[in-house]
Amino acid sequence: MVGAVALAALALAVPAGGAQAERHVETIGRSVEGRALRAIVLGDREAERRILVVGCIHGNECAGIRATRRLALLGPPPDGSVMWIVHQLNPDGARRGVRQNARGVDLNRNFRAAWRSGGRPWDGEYPGPRPFSEPETRAIRRLVLRIRPHVTMWYHQPQRMVRAWGASVAAARRYGTRAGLRYRSILWPRGTGPRWQNTQFRRQRSFVVELAPGPLSDRRAARHARAARSFAATRS
Repeated sequence: MVGAVALAALALAVPAGGAQAERHVETIGRSVEGRALRAIVLGDREAERRILVVGCIHGNECAGIRATRRLALLGPPPDGSVMWIVHQLNPDGARRGVRQNARGVDLNRNFRAAWRSGGRPWDGEYPGPRPFSEPETRAIRRLVLRIRPHVTMWYHQPQRMVRAWGASVAAARRYGTRAGLRYRSILWPRGTGPRWQNTQFRRQRSFVVELAPGPLSDRRAARHARAARSFAATRS
C-alpha cells in the first residue's frame, strides 16, 4: 500500500507541462489575523488575456464563493487566456460573520480612488485610517498591478443585479444577460475596488455582481460560473 508521503511525492513529480501545470495556487498575502489569502490560477500565467474573479470581500456577503468554486471546477480556459480566482479576500470578517475585516475596516472602501476619511472602526462603511491601510487590500492591489486583468468581477450581496459605470458598462451588461440578472448603471462609491481599477487602468473592465440574499443554489452558481468563464473568450 502506498503511504501518504509517497503519494505526495508522486504528485510533486508530475512533469512540467502536464495537467498539474494548468492549475496553480498562489498565496497573495495574509489577513490581519494571519490567514492566507490565496489565488487559484487556471491556465497559462503568461497568457495574453487575463480574467480576475473575487468571490468575497465583505465577510457577510460570501455567497459568491459558491460561484467561484464552480468556476474553478470548469478547468483551464481556452488557449490564450488565464483565470485568476480569489475565493475569499476577507477570511477574518467571514469568520466573524461581519462586513468588515478584523480591524473593523470596510475593505471595499479602503481603495485609493476617491477615498475619504470618516467614521470609526466597525461603522458600516468605515474606510480605514488611510487608503490601502489593510493587508487584504494591499494584497489584491499587488495582484492587480502584477497581472493587469482585462476583466475583473467582484461578487457581493444582496441586491440581485449587476452594476457598473463608465467603460465597464458593456461588459457588465453582457454578464447580466448571461447570468440572468438585471443590470443598473450606478456610480462607484468612494474607495471601492472597481472604482480604483476603472480610474487607474483605463483599459480594464471591472464591475460588481450583486447576488440575492442567502445561499446560492447549485443551479445559479453554475450559471454564474459559466458567465464569468465566458469572458476568457471575449475581447472586451
